[in-house]
Amino acid sequence: MAGALRASSSFSALLLPRGSSSPPRPLKVSLYPRKSFAPPMASLAVSSSPTLTISDTFSKLREQGKVALIPFITAGDPDLVTTSKALKVLDSCGSDLIELGVPYSDPLADGPVIQAAATRALAKGTNFDSVISMLKEVVPQLSCPIALFMYYNPILKRGVENFMSIIRSVGIHGLVVPDVPLEETEILRDQAVKHNIELVLLTTPTTPTERMKAIVEASEGFIYLVSSVGVTGARASVSLRVQSLLQEIKQATTKPVAVGFGISKPEHVEQVAGWGADGVIFGSAIVKLLGEAKSSEDGLKELENFTRSLKAALP
Repeated sequence: MAGALRASSSFSALLLPRGSSSPPRPLKVSLYPRKSFAPPMASLAVSSSPTLTISDTFSKLREQGKVALIPFITAGDPDLVTTSKALKVLDSCGSDLIELGVPYSDPLADGPVIQAAATRALAKGTNFDSVISMLKEVVPQLSCPIALFMYYNPILKRGVENFMSIIRSVGIHGLVVPDVPLEETEILRDQAVKHNIELVLLTTPTTPTERMKAIVEASEGFIYLVSSVGVTGARASVSLRVQSLLQEIKQATTKPVAVGFGISKPEHVEQVAGWGADGVIFGSAIVKLLGEAKSSEDGLKELENFTRSLKAALP
């Protein structure tokens, strides 16, 4: 299997087969129905947390006519103790799902804010094992599911089956791997199903229609609709193209669709929800708040205020 790709200004090409610049033939996709943290044990007991799965969460929200609020933060920035507290704050503010980025040295899909957060976290010694140890303690205290945002090389390093077993053992429900094209997700998808992990796939404004349909069929939990071409980062406005993209995807599936990349204001949240999104993902804005605050306490307070303002903008 190929490792991580070279960084570029856009990762849209990841949603085309490697080595191809033109739309592929339709794919037939078949799916099965530092304060110190101790390193994780080789085998951990499966979490008994009663948290709903990602699919169940979206189903419940749909029944209630609500849209999911999905914040993203980077683990270990400014430190793992603050990350643990931030997860609890986000949960208490009404987040329906939380994306937790595991810092990586070559973050292809991330813009300057999240790249800087990952660099700070890595400099302080944050690694996969310390993140897992932190999650083992905090996940049982949360009421919403957690999805990890991870690049492929660290997963390959541990072995896909072993990796899935580890994250499931601490109660993780979902996984987003932004640097793997659809054709190379078969092992990930098989092991995700085996370990009850929902593997969320991404589609972008430049993804060809037939390919989008194949991605939609293969994705579990929800469809991650990238709102713009390029990397993550706060933007002044949300592209009007997102509205038509949402309609196209919803014609192809009944699975929930969440929009991310560039969501940074309550008006963005309200706009995207009004277009029919089932979930709204925001990250860079709160990563910046946490990473650049004068103190952890200040950062957590700003995180709470900002998240509540976005929650209030949702139906």
